[in-house]
Amino acid sequence: MKLSKQFDNQFSEVVKIIHQARYNAIKSVNAELVKLYWNIGEYISKKNAGAEWGDSVVNQLADYIQNTHPEFKGFTRRGLYRMRQFYETYHDDEFVSAVLTQISWTNHLLILSKTKSRQEREFYLTLVIKEKYSSRELERQIDSGFYERAMIAREKVSPLVTQTHKDITTVFKDTYVLDFLNLPEIHSEKDLQKNIVLNLKEFILEFGKDFAFIGQEYRIQVGNNDYFIDLLFFHRGIKCLVMVELKITDFKPEYLGKMSFYLEALDRDIKKDDENPSVGIILCKSKDDEVVEYALSRHLSPTLVAEYKTKLIPKNILRKKLHELFLLQDKKDDGD
Repeated sequence: MKLSKQFDNQFSEVVKIIHQARYNAIKSVNAELVKLYWNIGEYISKKNAGAEWGDSVVNQLADYIQNTHPEFKGFTRRGLYRMRQFYETYHDDEFVSAVLTQISWTNHLLILSKTKSRQEREFYLTLVIKEKYSSRELERQIDSGFYERAMIAREKVSPLVTQTHKDITTVFKDTYVLDFLNLPEIHSEKDLQKNIVLNLKEFILEFGKDFAFIGQEYRIQVGNNDYFIDLLFFHRGIKCLVMVELKITDFKPEYLGKMSFYLEALDRDIKKDDENPSVGIILCKSKDDEVVEYALSRHLSPTLVAEYKTKLIPKNILRKKLHELFLLQDKKDDGD
């Protein structure tokens, strides 16, 4: 039968209704599953605490369920211990109690098994809800040290940027991991730009899902001259244009002059009246933090300096760096 285009818009609305209903059904099932696992974890934990059950009884319970109800999946010894751990980790945490059913069980297990502290767990729980990560996406973010990189970046953002955009510390990182680009150690800025655009989905995942891509080599005209911005995005959360300048070398203070010029041009000629002032990121292959601090201390444009890595950074290195920053902050606080 030949389909008429007369009702395309109306038919697409029906499809949207179906998709929404399916999504709601999945959310509802997930919420009930998480509640179930919480309740079982609570039951086992209290039996253990009251010395009524030891680990051997939990093992017997797993065998009993598997033998009498083989259709019940996930209630193995390991599964039951995970449910107990889930309850015992969060039962006194009001924040998690309010949000735990918004997160899939698979994502809960990833966060429980791969994080080291309450702060890190709550960071990823909040992130999953905000970004709606799949388990694959969440695992990559944890493995790439998203938490550590975000905390390090929060310590280094200049006061001017936070005055202009108060939520900016939750948007940008100090280091971006671009291992998915498969770049050789020696590469050009054109190679970097080209591969980012070719792998835009992964790049947006690394930068944050609120980023919307506007264009590469974005042309701005000032006087009789044309200038080109490497990458231009819009961030829905902080409601502003975000330009990215790519550098395959160490950060140099003179990069800031060019960035200020581009940001001024964006705000005068491209930014809409209801948008916030534009933000610039200089994304370098490497940077000296002391040089960056000196360069930004009197710089008047909302600019951030970050570095990119073409391979995953070992998490022990990131944790050490974050620990050193916390110690430094404690010393400053003691001095005050």
